[in-house]
Amino acid sequence: MKAFSTFKTLLRSSPLFRILLLLTLVGAVVLVTSLSGRTKIGKPEISNIDPPIGSPGDTVVISGKNFGKTKESSFVEIAGSRVTASGYKKWSDSEIELTVPVNVQDGLVVVQTSEGRSEPAFFANESTIPVAVRTDFRTTVPVLESISPLSARIGDSVTIVGSNFGAVRGNSTVYFTANRESSSAPSTVDDSGYNADFIPASEADYDFEYWSDNEIRVRVPDGAASGPVYVSTDKGNSYRLNMAVNFPVGQKSFSMRRTYVLQISADIQNRTTDDARVTLYVPRPSISASQPAAVLSEVSPIPLIQDDSSNVIHQVQLTSDNTNRMRFNQSFIITTLSVSRTINEDKVSRFSEKNRLLYSAYTSPDACVPSSDPSVVSLAEKIIGKNTNPYVQANLIYDYMIKNFKVLNTVRSGDVSVLDLLERESGDAYDFAMIFTALCRAAGIPAIPISGVLIENNSTTRNHWWSEIYFERYGWFPVDVALAAGLNYKAFSEIENPVDYYFGNMDSQHIAFSRKWNGLKQSLINSRIVFRPRTYALQSIWEEVSNAKSNYSSLWNDPVVVGIY
Repeated sequence: MKAFSTFKTLLRSSPLFRILLLLTLVGAVVLVTSLSGRTKIGKPEISNIDPPIGSPGDTVVISGKNFGKTKESSFVEIAGSRVTASGYKKWSDSEIELTVPVNVQDGLVVVQTSEGRSEPAFFANESTIPVAVRTDFRTTVPVLESISPLSARIGDSVTIVGSNFGAVRGNSTVYFTANRESSSAPSTVDDSGYNADFIPASEADYDFEYWSDNEIRVRVPDGAASGPVYVSTDKGNSYRLNMAVNFPVGQKSFSMRRTYVLQISADIQNRTTDDARVTLYVPRPSISASQPAAVLSEVSPIPLIQDDSSNVIHQVQLTSDNTNRMRFNQSFIITTLSVSRTINEDKVSRFSEKNRLLYSAYTSPDACVPSSDPSVVSLAEKIIGKNTNPYVQANLIYDYMIKNFKVLNTVRSGDVSVLDLLERESGDAYDFAMIFTALCRAAGIPAIPISGVLIENNSTTRNHWWSEIYFERYGWFPVDVALAAGLNYKAFSEIENPVDYYFGNMDSQHIAFSRKWNGLKQSLINSRIVFRPRTYALQSIWEEVSNAKSNYSSLWNDPVVVGIY
């Protein structure tokens, strides 16, 4: 009571006390107001990028939350590169407006604030997209009116006229009757994706030359035969029209169907406290006339992208509090067919359509086929001499390699050069396939290396490599120089004469993952990539790490057969 009485006396008699009291009350109000307005914002979150595809100089709006009311030290990162301060037009807690930088690449978009990094979204540079896929809102099925000519050979261009094909091809295709025995249930597709009656035109062989809503120009694919042809789009399948396929050079036969269930797995484990994103590019088995189906039947965990044509793409975030081993599994159901040659070698002629994309692509050097190397060019000239028949030239190269080079039963380790084979006169199956392919390309014969696995008679797999060469009006001609040269191999059925058999014939125990070199593109500019030489797929990237300093371990397990039918 005494203190209160003193307070009342001072309040009445002292102007200075009244001023100090007022200031104290004002300060308390300001402090309470400030504290009540301060709440933890949380990590930024991106909900939308508009537009998701753009060009340098375009304005892009990133919507979300927790960006902060002002930019301060926050920033936006596109494909690993920060947008500079001058690039921002607006910054609020829920919206960022910026100008797309000149050097922007396709890649992940992240917002970084003092509270952390957002989960990534994706932005694509319009200039790097080869074909702009436009949505077709029509619902009518394709209509096939005519095919011209009605009689053609393998590799010939035919014109299909009709309607509702779509302005761009997208995932649409043209199906030809397959050069195989007819099934009891025409046009059905089983669980492995195998269609016994039809075969699609091939992107890898550059079969599609032109596509519009009412006209398609496409080449008769390898493995086609006389019979119905139809167009398939996401709206349905057209009616079928018959056409004849002629075989002036010879006709292969496809038989001995086998179906395999193959499991591919990889393990990842973080070793440091550095955070990083790791992207895994798991190869998918390829599709061809001799391997007509490969379906992804199981996959775990759910991948980032599973419908890519050449890879199943996984992505994992490595953090300091997650050092457990992570396993990535996928199972494929793969159908293979054996190939038997019937060919009139005298009717094989030099390639006449040298402006054809297939010819230019598969007679040129690439990252694994050194066909322009002087030592390869001079050896090819020495072997073929004055012979001009591509069949004879390829056979001479085949015989020369078998007689002059020794095949090793173990795969050479490291990123060693295939050109060593020419000096050492010995090499593994990889060396044999790449050098045979290179010598054929140097001679002007279209050729591709094939990478995959052999299934041995005890159901084990081994990495293996072989080749295919292309004869005009005949199609692909399989060649396995390493097996012909004596590579140890436990076939289901004994091959009596491997030297004769593996020039133009192929058993159904070869599973292909790559039918040429696959040069993948990095998703981040400054990422670290991992390349795996001499394995079952020919691709430039197997792993990509966003933080080059991050230390983690990875183990890619050999493919495992879990079923044969």
